[in-house]
Amino acid sequence: MISITSAELNYLIFRYLHESGFTHSAFAFGYEAGISKSTIEGNLVPPGALVTFVQKGIQYLELEANLSNDNAEVDEDFQFLQPLDLITKDVHELQKIIKEKKENLQRDKPNEKEKDDLENGQEHEHEPSKEREKEKQQKEKEQEREKIDKDREREKGKEKEKVHEDLTDTKMVVDTTGTKMEMVVDTIDTKMVVDSSGPRHDEDGINGEQEPMEICASSTSLPCEISNSDVTVLEGHASEVFACAWSPAGSLLASGSGDSTARIWSIGEGQSSCSVENGAPNVLVLKHFKGRTNEKSKDVTTLDWNGEGMLLATGSYDGQARIWNRNGELVSTLNKHKGPIFSLKWNKKGDYILSGSVDKTAIVWDVKTSEWKQQFEFHSAPTLDVDWRNNVQFATCSTDTMIYVCKVGENRPIRTFSGHQAEVNAIKWDPSGSLLASCSDDATAKIWSMKQDTCLHDFRDHAREIYTVRWSPTGPGTNNPNKQLLLASASFDSTVKLWDAEVGRFLHTLNGHRDPVYSVAFSPNGEYLASGSLDKCVHIWSVKEGKIVRRYNGNGGIFEVCWNKEGNKLAACFANNVVCVIDFRM
Repeated sequence: MISITSAELNYLIFRYLHESGFTHSAFAFGYEAGISKSTIEGNLVPPGALVTFVQKGIQYLELEANLSNDNAEVDEDFQFLQPLDLITKDVHELQKIIKEKKENLQRDKPNEKEKDDLENGQEHEHEPSKEREKEKQQKEKEQEREKIDKDREREKGKEKEKVHEDLTDTKMVVDTTGTKMEMVVDTIDTKMVVDSSGPRHDEDGINGEQEPMEICASSTSLPCEISNSDVTVLEGHASEVFACAWSPAGSLLASGSGDSTARIWSIGEGQSSCSVENGAPNVLVLKHFKGRTNEKSKDVTTLDWNGEGMLLATGSYDGQARIWNRNGELVSTLNKHKGPIFSLKWNKKGDYILSGSVDKTAIVWDVKTSEWKQQFEFHSAPTLDVDWRNNVQFATCSTDTMIYVCKVGENRPIRTFSGHQAEVNAIKWDPSGSLLASCSDDATAKIWSMKQDTCLHDFRDHAREIYTVRWSPTGPGTNNPNKQLLLASASFDSTVKLWDAEVGRFLHTLNGHRDPVYSVAFSPNGEYLASGSLDKCVHIWSVKEGKIVRRYNGNGGIFEVCWNKEGNKLAACFANNVVCVIDFRM
């Protein structure tokens, strides 16, 4: 009989826990079971292997019933099968293999017997009548068995046959892309929906390839794959696209890339299912460097529109900030930083621009004069993010673990927040400007209030570094004042978490991505949350239900996602040099 070793079973259980999003359980089990020392090649194990294995166990019982009633023959029947056959083939195929190998074995046996007889000089006495009778009985038995099998297959119907096809096809999946799949496992009486990574199984079959599955614990229904007809692919950038932002005034979308350019795309209503290339009339190219475009110092790392949507500010790896009009013309160059600019924001009034740099400083620029208004030199390490509280107050964060709240005209911080144990990656004021959210490599997100020095809420449920945080456009001071104020955090542990910001309560873990999540964005009405990950997937979640309602599979890691002001289009920028605009409707 075929057997599975404890090490192999442990690995399947570990994969199941990890793919299901049970990160802590997987870690504990993997540590105790010594998975890190396993010699099993993980890439050869198909997604959902444990689920498939259990499902096949049910099929084996059926197989046993269809094989010979002679228990002595059961072991002989199974010896014709290989382990891979059991995992990848359905009952009918297994029976066919056994039948063919038995027939081959029967044909070989007389030849061997005759050879032995000749060598030993013995005469073999045949009994023709008995032999013919035995063959007749054997043929009738096989015909009867085949008839029973066909009747059983017909009774199971088309749905059962489709499930077998899905299970068989799953074994051919390889770990090559960041697409997603829903796998339906049909047990004897029950149907279990498994949200797996890889290609989507639908009525038309399978499209694409996949990476190891991620079972979405928060989703109880099959998410809807976004059709290519609802996606506009903007082509033209020659390197990764790091940033994108919609103009608040209309249908203009800005993108910033490692090719030393920013681009302003004009996105018309209803435009979809097409590729917009560099020479097209609806794109303006904002060149940050004349000459070669592959110099690292010219990466466009950040960009932001002013409140009127008439001016675009860009920050670059060369340490310069630039202001452009909506026609793509350079208005001014802001030059004082001595290192790459990582973050850049307009204040609401539009008279100041705030920038944060690797040179450890933050600078407030006077837009009217194109001169620096004030430089703030409080951090002892690179400044990673900046954000305005109002028109004159702002916050900065750094790899030095500190957060400072500053005011234009003041020479010292008006508030210092200390509590993170590693570099602080991002900060964001809530819509009312009363609460500041921060996230760090220490795997925590914190909420701070100007009324106290210590954090108001400390969220510690993530397992790895948190890359960014975003507030919902809800609560006081928003267009959705009666809705609950939420905070979303995106982490390298491949999850997004939602928090009730007012009481500091955990709400949902959004499982679905398989790689670090770099960006999240709430829809303008606060009902949906978009997330983009290095797994090449954009997910759109229902905030209320905490489950995926739409998903799009791209061809590169995703650095940023953002909604237009109407909430009917979502932009995502990718590592494979493109920007995708998704038409969203429910």
